[in-house]
Amino acid sequence: MSFTDSARDDGTVEECLDELNDFVAGLQQYSPTVLAIALRVHLEGLLHALLEGKMCTPEEVRDFVRELERDALQYEAD
Repeated sequence: MSFTDSARDDGTVEECLDELNDFVAGLQQYSPTVLAIALRVHLEGLLHALLEGKMCTPEEVRDFVRELERDALQYEAD
């Protein structure tokens, strides 16, 4: 499974996003900085598990992280 393959199931991704949004909304007692750090640690673990399980390649992880960086900083130039 690659990241590209997983993006094809838009219904499942949308459903997962809704559940994650509900969960994160319940964490409002934490500052955005604390949440960002905790989510980074969690994402690192998830990506490592995908690599260990050979569900994606290191290059796919690199591309994913680059795209995440690009998306996160897209408004920086404005």
